[in-house]
Amino acid sequence: MARTLTPIDLAEFAQICARIDAGEADRADLKAATKHLLALLQRKAPGHSVEVRIPPFAAIQCIAGASHTRGTPPAVVETDAETWIALARGRLAWADASVRASGERSDLSPLLPLVP
Repeated sequence: MARTLTPIDLAEFAQICARIDAGEADRADLKAATKHLLALLQRKAPGHSVEVRIPPFAAIQCIAGASHTRGTPPAVVETDAETWIALARGRLAWADASVRASGERSDLSPLLPLVP
C-alpha cells in the first residue's frame, strides 16, 4: 500500500519551483517537488480509492471511497513528474495533460491546482 508523504518546507519548495521554471531542475528537484505535491493532494483529499502514480518517484492513495489492499486499485492515475508538477501548480490544465487515468474518481481536475 502507498504511504503517507510529508510536504517539504515552503521556502525550499519555492526554490525548487524557481529552478523548474528556469529549466535548471535536476532529478532531485523533480523528486522533491513530486513528493511535496502528492503530500498536498493526500491532505486535500484523504482516502484510499484512487492511486496516483508518478514513476519513478512516488505513488499515493487518496480520495474517500472504497479502499483496496491488494493488486491494482479500481482507480489509477499515472503520469510523469514534469506533467504532475505542472498540473499541481496550475501551469497545465487536466484536459491538456498526458495522463493515464482509469476508474471512478480518477479525474483529479476538481482538486487541482494544489498551490496558488
